[in-house]
Amino acid sequence: MKTALFPGSFDPFTLGHLDVLQSALKLFDNVIVAVGYNYTKKGFFPPEIRAQIIKDAVKDMSNVSVCIFDGLTIDFCRKVGANCIIRGIRTTTDFELESVVAQANKKMAPEISSVFIPSSHEYSFISSTVVRDVLVNGGDARCFLPDNVDIAKYLESIRK
Repeated sequence: MKTALFPGSFDPFTLGHLDVLQSALKLFDNVIVAVGYNYTKKGFFPPEIRAQIIKDAVKDMSNVSVCIFDGLTIDFCRKVGANCIIRGIRTTTDFELESVVAQANKKMAPEISSVFIPSSHEYSFISSTVVRDVLVNGGDARCFLPDNVDIAKYLESIRK
C-alpha cells in the first residue's frame, strides 16, 4: 500500500486543498492529511478545529485520515509510514518555494519523496489567506470551501 502525507496549516481547508487531495488519491492508496502545529504562530482556527473542518470535508473518503502533528514533516512521515509528501502548487512562486523545501527534505530523508500536484485552474486563486480575510470582514466564504463544511459553526466556536 502506498501512503502519502499531505501536510499543511489548512487554516482553513479550502476547495483548492480538496482538489489537490482528490488528485493525490489517484496516485496513492491512502493519504494522511496532517495539520501542522506551529508554536510560533497563532492560527485563525486552532489546530483541533482545522482538523475537524477537514474531517467534515472528507467524511465520504475512506482512504483519507486526518491528524495533527508538530515537528519536522519527514519525522512524521517516518512515524506514520508515509514515503511521500504531497504539496499543492498554484503558481511558479509556489513551485520555487516548495522545491527548496523538497530538496532539504530529500537531503535529510532520502527515502521520502515529494510530489507536486498543480491545482486545477478554477481553484488556483484560492488561498487560506483570502478565505480568512473574507471571514474576518464578515463576508460569505462558502464558495471557497468544501460543501460539507459548515464554517459558521466553527466561527461561532472561536468567537465564544
